[in-house]
Amino acid sequence: MVGRSGAGKVLTRQKSSGDVRQIAQERIDILLRLARETLKTDAALSKRYVETAQRIGMRSGVRLGRERKQFICKKCRSPLIPGVNCRVRVRPEHGTHVVVTCMGCGSIKRYPAVKEKRLRRKG
Repeated sequence: MVGRSGAGKVLTRQKSSGDVRQIAQERIDILLRLARETLKTDAALSKRYVETAQRIGMRSGVRLGRERKQFICKKCRSPLIPGVNCRVRVRPEHGTHVVVTCMGCGSIKRYPAVKEKRLRRKG
């Protein structure tokens, strides 16, 4: 038996953290798009896509962002699509805010809407 040092080793390029984050970002985008598309046909698969996207974000250190998180139910983890499985209302009492209600589990999210009002006044 002849010792062959270095033979048979496969050199792989280590991915930098920027590459990993970029790939994770793309996969999260794909999964959330698929979740929105499959909600009407298969709600369980849609929830699974959202859970997988959240897990990828946690493991890779990529934040989902406010725009994405606003339309994911915290309680049942389903994608929220206005008019399909959630109700969106604007309420003026105690400061203007947007109320998003999940029709699946009944959870409620409230977002202040004052920022848009101020921007409209200035412009």
